[in-house]
Formats: sequence, structure tokens, C-alpha cells
Amino acid sequence: MTAITLASASAARTAILAGAGVIFATAPADLDEAAVKSELLTGGIGPRQIAERLADIKATTVSGGRGGLVIGADQTLELDGRLYDKPNDLAHARQQLIDLRGRAHSLHAAVSLARDGQIIWREAQTARLTMRAFSDAFLDQYLCRNGDGILGSVGGYQLESEGAQLFDHIEGDYFAILGLPLFGLLSALRRQGALDI
Repeated sequence: MTAITLASASAARTAILAGAGVIFATAPADLDEAAVKSELLTGGIGPRQIAERLADIKATTVSGGRGGLVIGADQTLELDGRLYDKPNDLAHARQQLIDLRGRAHSLHAAVSLARDGQIIWREAQTARLTMRAFSDAFLDQYLCRNGDGILGSVGGYQLESEGAQLFDHIEGDYFAILGLPLFGLLSALRRQGALDI
């Protein structure tokens, strides 16, 4: 079997791949994501394309130094054309959730597969999520219960846990919402001989 490496330290992506029975190593890409995003935004690149470019960069950066297949992934949140990043602290998370409350936003999830420093496959999906108009009291309780654990997630929520209570409706692939479009990736890994057919 071909070796598989996930170029990410994301707990959610690691759990998705492990849960699907994929055997892999992790080797997070060494890059300044904030600087890359800033440069891309300055160049007029939109939130979905930023996720796609970052997935490619992560995959090729790690793939250049090792054999086998390397998975790069990224996710961006877009509200009214504006890119949202992971919150810096709970006050920032609170403000993001107030911005998103009672409205629909888009999550763009991209995944790329590289071999020998070259992209050999990629996919991006967009999900649409509608937050309910929760009260300030609920928001404060949510932040208190979840604490710094939500700071690793763009938008300040994790759909796979209590963050589900923030929503009225979602449209899109569940795994893409968690940050890794899984089914296309599994098919690509099978085509490359990295998984049993």
C-alpha cells in the first residue's frame, strides 16, 4: 500500500480519516497561513479560492520532502463576501457568532492530494449553514460551557458537538462542513492504490 500523510494538525480532520479506517501519518505543513491569506486577499482572490490554494500549498509543501501521497486541506468561512478566520479569543468568538446569528453563511472546504510535490487531484465543496436567532443568554452560556475549545474552529463553533444547537438548517456534505470532503478523497486514494478496492 502507498503511504498516506495528512498535512494538518487538525483534530477534526484526523478524526474523520481515522474514523473512515484510513491508516496515515500526520506532518503539518510549516507555513504562515495568515500571511498567505493576506497576500491572496490583496490579490483579489475570494474565500473559496483561498481554501483551494491553501490546500494545494499544504499538500505540495509536505509532499516535496517525503514519498507517498500527501493530503492537504483547508476551510474558509464566508459571510456576505467577507472572509472569517478562527477567533483569537472568546470575545472575538462572541462577536463572530453575533455576526452569524440569524443568518446564512458559506463554508468552503478544499482538499488536495499530492505526490512528489505535484498536485494530482483536488476537490472543493461549499456548504450553506443557517444559524438560528439564539438569545444573548444562550450565547453566553454556550461560550462559558465550551471555552477555549471553540477557538480552533472558524466561526467559533463545532457542528459535531454542542455547536449543532446554534443552527436551524444546513445544506451540504457533513464531512466537508467538518473540514474534509471525504468521499471524493477516499475515491482518489483508491484510484492511487492507497486503499483497498
